[in-house]
Amino acid sequence: MKLGSLVFAAIAALGAAVSAAPVDKIVPPAVPANLGVYSNEAPFLMAHAVGTQNYSCLPAANGSVAWTLFGPQATLFSEDGGQVVTHFLSANPEEAGLPRATWQHSQDSSTVWAALSAMSTDAAYVDPYAIPWFLLRTVGKQNGPTSGDRLSLTTAIQRVNTSGGRAPATGCALASDIGRKVLVPYEADYVFYKAR
Repeated sequence: MKLGSLVFAAIAALGAAVSAAPVDKIVPPAVPANLGVYSNEAPFLMAHAVGTQNYSCLPAANGSVAWTLFGPQATLFSEDGGQVVTHFLSANPEEAGLPRATWQHSQDSSTVWAALSAMSTDAAYVDPYAIPWFLLRTVGKQNGPTSGDRLSLTTAIQRVNTSGGRAPATGCALASDIGRKVLVPYEADYVFYKAR
C-alpha cells in the first residue's frame, strides 16, 4: 500500500472515531429541591448570561412606590465564548401577546417563552446580594424562519449561579420618583431541558 493511501486510511479512521465519540454530557449544578426538573427531562444546553435586570419605579399596592421588574436583557454565551441565545421580554403569541421572559437562539432564531414555576433564595445556594434562582416552564415556542428548532423542544429552564441584578435599595421612595428606570447588571447560568 502506498504512503498516500495509508495516510488517507488513517485520516478516514480518525474521522470515523471522532464522529462516533459521544457528545459531552451537560452536568447542571445542584439546585434547591423545589427547582428540580421532572425525571423524564434532560439538559441539552447550558449557557452563561451577561446583561441587565431592568426596573421601573411604580406605585405599589400599599400606596407607596417600589422598584418593579419590567424585564431582562442579556446575551447567553457558550463555554468557548460564542453567543448562543438572546434573553429579553416579549409578547408570547401563544398567550394572546402576554409579556413573558423570552430566549431566542442566535443561529436559527427559534424562540421559547417561559413562566415562573418556582423560585429560591436558599442561602445554601443563592448569593444573598443576587437575584433568586428560578425554575421556569415553557408556555410558548416558535421555530425560526427556516424551521430551525434548537430551542423549540425546551420544556423547562433553570436560572442558577446568579450574581447581581437586584433592585436598588434607594431611588424609588417618593411619588416624584415614579417613572424612573434603572438597568442593573447581572450574570447567571441558564440550563435548558427537554423531554428525554
